[in-house]
Amino acid sequence: MDKQTEIELQAAAFRRLQKHLMEDRTDVQNIDMMNLAGFCRNCLSRWYQEAANEKGIEIGKDEARQIFYGMTMDEWKANYQTEASPDKQAAFKVAFEENVTKRG
Repeated sequence: MDKQTEIELQAAAFRRLQKHLMEDRTDVQNIDMMNLAGFCRNCLSRWYQEAANEKGIEIGKDEARQIFYGMTMDEWKANYQTEASPDKQAAFKVAFEENVTKRG
């Protein structure tokens, strides 16, 4: 497979993952994803931001989230985010430390 085709397939897979998380499974909470998988929608938007910045395209955190989510974080939270239990919040602190803080 040539490099351009590989890039196009990777981009298509990313777009499908984004659609799945943003349209098909809005019921899945970011905190649950982070606690179980070590990443969430916010991580994906941060990786998008980092990739843009590496290419010399300056995108801030809020702008990257709005691009990924297709709406502002306030809109997402109002429409889809539910209150997390104290147990989930405690697990999130550990998952965030292990998967974001330590790995950057």
